[in-house]
Amino acid sequence: MHHHRCRLLGSSLLAGIAMLATPAWAQDSAQGATVEAATTQSANDPAASPADPSAQGNEAGADIVVTGSRIQLPSATSASPLQVISAEQIRQSGVINVQDLLLQNPAFGQPGISRTNSSFATQSAGVATVNLRNLGEDRTLVLVNGRRFVSGVPGSSAVDLNVIPTQFLQRTDVLTGGASAVYGSDAVAGVVNLIYKTDFDGIQADAQVGISERGDGFDRQFNLLAGKNFADGRGNIMLFGGYSKQGTVLKRNRETEGGSSAVDSISRGAYVSGEDSELFTPQRPYLSGFAPQGRYYAGDSVFTYGQDGALRDCVSTNGTGGCVNADGSVAGPDGFNRSDFRYLAVPVERYVAAGRANFEVSPALNLFIEGNYAKTKVSTVIEPFPLDSTFSNPRNSGQIPIETIVGGTLYRNPFVPDTIFNAATDTDGDGLRDIYFDRRLADFGPRTSQASRDLFRIAGGATGSILNDRLNYEVYGIYGQTTENQRGSGQFNTANFFQALNSYRDPATGQIVCADAAARAAGCVPANIYGPGTLANTAGYLAVDTTLSTRVTQTVFGGNVSGKLFSLFGADPVGFSIGTEYRRETSRNDFDLLTQQGLNGNNALPATRGSFHLWEGFGEVIAPLIQDRPFFHSLTVRGAVRVSDYNTIGTTFSYNYGGEWAPVEDIRFRVMQARSVRAPNINELFQAPQQNFPSVTDPCIGVTATTAGTLGTQCRAALGPNAIITGPDGFTPSQADIQGVTSFESGNPLLQEEKGDSFTAGVVIAPRSINALRNLVLTVDYFNIRIKDAIVQTPLQYILNQCYQAGNQDYCGRITRRPANIGPNTAGSIDQLTTSFLNSGGVKTQGIDTTVTWRQNLADIGLAGDLGLRGSYTHLISGYTVPLPGADRDYFAGEIGASRDRFTVNGSYDLAGAGLTVTGTWLSKASLDDQLTGAAPGTNPFYDVRAQFYLDAQVRFRVDERFEFYVGGYNLLDNKPPYLADIGSDAGQDTLTSTYDPLLRRFYAGVRIGF
Repeated sequence: MHHHRCRLLGSSLLAGIAMLATPAWAQDSAQGATVEAATTQSANDPAASPADPSAQGNEAGADIVVTGSRIQLPSATSASPLQVISAEQIRQSGVINVQDLLLQNPAFGQPGISRTNSSFATQSAGVATVNLRNLGEDRTLVLVNGRRFVSGVPGSSAVDLNVIPTQFLQRTDVLTGGASAVYGSDAVAGVVNLIYKTDFDGIQADAQVGISERGDGFDRQFNLLAGKNFADGRGNIMLFGGYSKQGTVLKRNRETEGGSSAVDSISRGAYVSGEDSELFTPQRPYLSGFAPQGRYYAGDSVFTYGQDGALRDCVSTNGTGGCVNADGSVAGPDGFNRSDFRYLAVPVERYVAAGRANFEVSPALNLFIEGNYAKTKVSTVIEPFPLDSTFSNPRNSGQIPIETIVGGTLYRNPFVPDTIFNAATDTDGDGLRDIYFDRRLADFGPRTSQASRDLFRIAGGATGSILNDRLNYEVYGIYGQTTENQRGSGQFNTANFFQALNSYRDPATGQIVCADAAARAAGCVPANIYGPGTLANTAGYLAVDTTLSTRVTQTVFGGNVSGKLFSLFGADPVGFSIGTEYRRETSRNDFDLLTQQGLNGNNALPATRGSFHLWEGFGEVIAPLIQDRPFFHSLTVRGAVRVSDYNTIGTTFSYNYGGEWAPVEDIRFRVMQARSVRAPNINELFQAPQQNFPSVTDPCIGVTATTAGTLGTQCRAALGPNAIITGPDGFTPSQADIQGVTSFESGNPLLQEEKGDSFTAGVVIAPRSINALRNLVLTVDYFNIRIKDAIVQTPLQYILNQCYQAGNQDYCGRITRRPANIGPNTAGSIDQLTTSFLNSGGVKTQGIDTTVTWRQNLADIGLAGDLGLRGSYTHLISGYTVPLPGADRDYFAGEIGASRDRFTVNGSYDLAGAGLTVTGTWLSKASLDDQLTGAAPGTNPFYDVRAQFYLDAQVRFRVDERFEFYVGGYNLLDNKPPYLADIGSDAGQDTLTSTYDPLLRRFYAGVRIGF
C-alpha cells in the first residue's frame, strides 16, 4: 500500500464481519461522513491505518486507499466486498490468536492447520492458517501492511498467524474475490491484510488467563507495547514483546453428541451395513487390535495374550481386541484404547517481538522499517506405534521366521511359545517356519514430537510525495525466514528390528543372541515380542528418535508510483499506479534418513527442496466519471493488470475491471470482474512421494459373486478368486484392512498456473439522510468464483470410486490390492494408492454475503450508553470441484465444513465504565462427504449433521482511563460437537475439530493498563 501525508479524520464504516461491536463504528454525528474501509495514509508509514473514530468528519481533500487498490484518492472505496476487524474488536474478543476471530466470519472455511486438527501432523503442528471461501489457504493471500509475509509452512504460501501479535494490529481487512492484479499470485479467493498501528504513543500492558470448565486447557498471555512520537510528529517508534501459552486438552477429557471420547469408537453404519440405527450412534468400545501383548498368526490359528497373562488360541479377534473362541464366545476385551493418549488441542507456546519505526525527513522522503521475530514451541503426543510384521519399506511379504540356520544347524527362536511354534508352518517355501504378528509398541512409550519454529522478517523502504503532491512513490525490500526443528520419539529402527527378531540360543554359552554375527558385533539385542512389556530391555538398540529440519525464505524488492492525472467531466482526478516487483522463495524439508526411507515405522517422507523466482509489472487506473449530478452522486470505473514472469512456468497475466455507482449518497452499487492466477508452489512442483495412511472407504465392501452392474464387474475383476467374495456378506475386510491403507502423494514439475475468474456484484446501503437510520450500514454481495486448471491432488476416494463405480481404467492403475492373506490383512484388501498434483478440471463456488452494522447512542431516546449490532451471513449457493478435466463434479456445498448457511450476530452495550458484548455463531445442518456416502449433500437425512450454535460473551469494567478489567467465555451453552468418528473427523478425533468447537465451555479474565 502507498503512503501519503494527509490524515483522514473521518470515521471508518463498513459492513464488516460479525465480530465484536465497538463505539468505533459510530459514524460522525456532525457531517455523517461514512467511508467504507477508509484508511489513513500518513507520512508516518506506507501502510494504511483506520480513520479516527472520534473525529468529526473527513478532512477536505484527504487522500485514502483501501485494501484492494494501491491508488490514493479522496473518495476511495472498495469495488470488491471488503470487511474490517478493528483493534477494539480484537481486544473485546479475548482471543490469543487472530485466527480464532477470523474463523467466526462466514467467509472463511475450515482451516487446513489449527491447534485442534494437527495433533497427528508429522510437521507444522499448531500452525494457524486461514482459508477464504473454502478454497484453501494457498489461495488466500495474507499480507502485512499491504506487503507479502513469509510462509510458516514449508513448500507452501500459507502464513502462520501465530507470529502476528494481535496487540500490534490497528485492524484487519478481509477482501473477498480475486486480487492477483493488485497483489500478485495466491489471491484467488481473496486477501487478508493485517494492518499495524502507525502512531501509538504511550505504554500498554495486558495480561490474560483462561481455563476450560473441565479444568484443563489453561491459557495465559502477557504483553507489553510501547510507542513514542518524536520530532513534532514526523517520527514514531513502536516496540512490542509478548508471551503466550495455550494449554493441552486431551481427547479423553471431552465428549461429543455421541458421548465420551475417552474410549475408541467408530460410527455405526460406516462399515456395518443393513442396520436400522442412527448414523452417529457410536459402537463402543472399539479397541484397537494392536495391543501391547501382541497377536500372532501361525498356520490357521490366531493367538493373543489375555489380561490375565495367559496365551489364548482364537478363531479370530473382534473390534474390542477380544479373542473369539471356536464356539463364538468372546474372551476380552483385550485391545488397546488409543483415545487414552491423544491430544485434542496441542499446546502452543509463543514468544513474539515486533517493532516498527518511521521518520519523515521531508515530504519527499519518509523512511520506514518494520520487523518481526517469533519463536513458537509445540508438543504433540499420540498413542504408541502399531507395529505389524510388514513394517519394512518397500513392504516385505510379512512372514517373520521363527527358525534360523547357524553354521548349518537349524535352531528355533527360543522366545516363541510352544503353542505358537507348533501351529506355525512354512508359508514362503524357504524351509523355515514363520508367523505374522502385530503389536502395540507400548514398550517404547507414546509417539511424541517437540517442535521449535523461529520466524524472522524485516521490511523497510522509503515513501514520499513529489511534484507538489501529484505523485507518490514507494520502494521497499523484504526478507523473511521461517525455520523449524523437530525431534520425536516412539519409533524404531527397521533394520535393527529384523536382526533382533532373528535369534537363537547359542549352545556354547547358553545365552540367547542375534543369529547374524555382524549384527552381534554392532550391538544387536534379541527381541522378545511375545507378551506385554517384553521389549523394554531392547529400547537402547531398537528405539530411535526422529528429526526434522525445515527452512523457508522469502526475498522481495519492489517499487511503485501513483498519482493523479486529470479530471473527467468535473469529477475527482483520475488516479493511477504503476510498479514492479521481484520475488524469490526457497524451501527445504529434511527428515532424518530413516524417516526419508520409511525405515523407522514412520511414514516414508523423502526430502523436498526447491525454489522459484519471478519479475512482475503492474498497473492500475481508477477513473471517477460523474459526481454530484441527479441520479449520479458518483460513478467510477476502474481496472488493473499484472504481468508476471516465473522461472518455473513462464509468463502469466491477471487483470480486473469494475466500477461503482451511487445514484444518491445513501446507496452505492458495486461490481468487479477479476482474473487471478496462482502459480504452483514448491511442494506442488517438487515434492517427493510422501507416504500417508488415509481413511478411505473401499467401494467393493459388500460386493458378492452376484452383485450386478459396473461395481460388481470391476470389483470381482480386482479381487480375483471368487473365494474372496463368496458368502452372504460378500467381500468383508478386517479392521486391519480398513486401517492399513497406504498412499503415496507426489509433486508434479509439469504443472502450470491455475486461473481464477471471480465476479462480485453488490450494494451498500447507508441511509444517512434518514435520521433514525443514519448509523446503519447494510451490504449485500453476490460472489461467483470459478478456478480453471485448479492445482489439486486427485482425491484418493475419487480414484477408488472412478475405478469401481464408473469403470474408468485410468484410475485403476493407481490402486494396489493384496494378492493373498498377509498376517492380519485379508486377500483383496487395498494395500496402496498413489496420487499426485495436477491441473484439474476446476473448482467453483458461488453465494451471497449479507452484513449489517448499526450503532446508536441511546441518549437520543433518553437513555444512557451506546447500543451496537453487527451481523454477517453467508449463503452458499453451490460449490464443487472437478478432479480431472471432463470428470464428474464433486459437490462440497452443504457438506460438513461447508454448510450452506452460516451467520454470526454480535450485540454490544457500552455504558460509562462498563460494557457487554455477546456473540452468536450458527452453522446450518450439513452432510457427510458424498465421496464417502454416495449420496449428494442434503439428499439423505441419514447422513446429515444437525445445525450448530455457539454463544460467546465478554463483560468489561473500566476503573479509569488507565485500567480495564474484563471477563468472558466461549461456547457458553456448552454445545457438544457432532459425533463423526472415522467417517468425517479430523485425524485421530471423533469430530471435525476444524469446523465444530471440540473444547466446550471455557472462560477467561484479563486486565489492561495504559500510560
